[in-house]
Amino acid sequence: MSIDLSAFDAAASHWIRLVGTCIEIFGVFILVAGIAWSTYRYVGWRTAHHYDQYRIRIGRSLLLGLEVLVAADIVKTVAIDLTFASLGLLAGLVLVRTFLSWTLVLEIEGRWPWRRQPASVAVAVDPGRPAGAEESSDARHSGR
Repeated sequence: MSIDLSAFDAAASHWIRLVGTCIEIFGVFILVAGIAWSTYRYVGWRTAHHYDQYRIRIGRSLLLGLEVLVAADIVKTVAIDLTFASLGLLAGLVLVRTFLSWTLVLEIEGRWPWRRQPASVAVAVDPGRPAGAEESSDARHSGR
């Protein structure tokens, strides 16, 4: 019993290419659906606050769509044509899309992605203290 590896390789390559294409289509669907849903939610309410929410929703759908498209590029490039040229092209695509993702996070959240604020940290507000005034480090440590 002999296994024809060239036929198996051709079939596997076909299916991997098909999976990569499906992932790309899903990424484009996320982009289009996110923009359409955000626009639908924005149309009824046109105030400054809702415009900010509109921008945030579009930015988040762009981020998710870009992540899925990067995954599709990785599947199609690494699994099908692993050459130095295709690997260089993949690296360039990933760098560009990563930069776009970082700038979108900066635009949406006002901070770089690696500057996460801890969710458990709460800011204590003293009603007698003016806004923006902070305690000195000596007063915090001495219990005053």
